[in-house]
Amino acid sequence: MSRTRGMWNGKGMWAAGMVLAGVIGLTTYAVLDEDDDGARGNGPAKPTASASASGPRAVPTITPPDDWTEPERWAALPRGSKTDSYGSRVGFPHTTEGAVAMMAAANSTDIEGDRTNVTEQKRLYESYMGAKGHQPAVGEKIEEKARQTDRVLHEGMGVGVSQPLPSGAYVRSTVVGYQVIGKSADEVSVWLASSVAQKNGEMAKEDVEYTRTLLAASWENGDWKLSVDAVVRVINEGHPKPSFAPPGDPKFNQYGWTAIRSAS
Repeated sequence: MSRTRGMWNGKGMWAAGMVLAGVIGLTTYAVLDEDDDGARGNGPAKPTASASASGPRAVPTITPPDDWTEPERWAALPRGSKTDSYGSRVGFPHTTEGAVAMMAAANSTDIEGDRTNVTEQKRLYESYMGAKGHQPAVGEKIEEKARQTDRVLHEGMGVGVSQPLPSGAYVRSTVVGYQVIGKSADEVSVWLASSVAQKNGEMAKEDVEYTRTLLAASWENGDWKLSVDAVVRVINEGHPKPSFAPPGDPKFNQYGWTAIRSAS
């Protein structure tokens, strides 16, 4: 089982974190920049990595190691009931688990081949961002940031920005656990924990890191959407970042995380 590694010092691994920066993080920064009347507080948490919920991709089979400790809390998050025009699953149930499922989808990207961070961030933005975040200037800033991180990632893997990533190369993130901070009928806030895997080619070693991301969602026009206002409120409440250990580590249970099973 992959454990947390100190892999973010190199240029390429820094890019993995930034290339997968969640759309809520990028959008919160952009909206606050545009909204002179917005409550800034200490500013949103540093954007962290995210993993793909759209489009078919193989789910790796993991054989638990001998020292595996079974998580005490599991959740089978519901799938969205339909696919939108951007290829994302939407239409989540009006429940706390439905909100968490949407936020897990929105915090999910898969960069490989000719699929770029620009492509993924635009998809996530259009599919999951609430009305407050849908502003022309916000969309432009998200695309600009995504292009910058695409450039760093491609350079780190030795290919031009306009070229596909090398064969067998990828950067993927998968949400592996969550903690609910607050919930009501129409608003849910959570910490999500994700594993981020980067492989620079067919023969390269896969490196894995774990990240924690603060998100909030509101029920909007019959579905859950990422809410900039809600996440800023949660940030200003000063909730501390919870300690984390990967699923299978006894501390995963000690720190209060709920593990996620793939819905059938």
